[in-house]
Amino acid sequence: MITVGDVESAQEKWGNGIVAIATAHSEGGDYNEIARSHVQELYAYDIGEVLFKPTLASVEQFRPNFEGALSYFVAMNGEFPEDKGFAIKGWTGVRFENEGVVIYDKTALAMGNYFFTDEEGHETKVEYSFGYVVDDDGGLRIQLHHSSMPASRT
Repeated sequence: MITVGDVESAQEKWGNGIVAIATAHSEGGDYNEIARSHVQELYAYDIGEVLFKPTLASVEQFRPNFEGALSYFVAMNGEFPEDKGFAIKGWTGVRFENEGVVIYDKTALAMGNYFFTDEEGHETKVEYSFGYVVDDDGGLRIQLHHSSMPASRT
């Protein structure tokens, strides 16, 4: 039912959403509304439980609800003081490199690295695992999102 192409398309939408939020922020647009739509459309909070561990969250590591996810992306609700607004950091591009994609019935898992390009063209590499579930309209929604910085070599 789900294809690797469907997963790649969902990843592209997610990356484009991050860039749209950053662009609106830098241009004085309504980045909060774009972020709200991003979370509503791409995450499965309205379907069931979502497991979300953002990259830079360490005090409140997990974001089990919509408002927590939104705070991570745009730091607008004050619920999570450590949030600085990941999606408003000026990203100009996001690309995924899947290590693997596992598809089973109406779910899919993808794991690998994604790269965030800043305004100077430098990339930041982040490790991720995303789990997707099919919504009522046949689209993929994120039910699991775990990301972290690569371990440093010591």
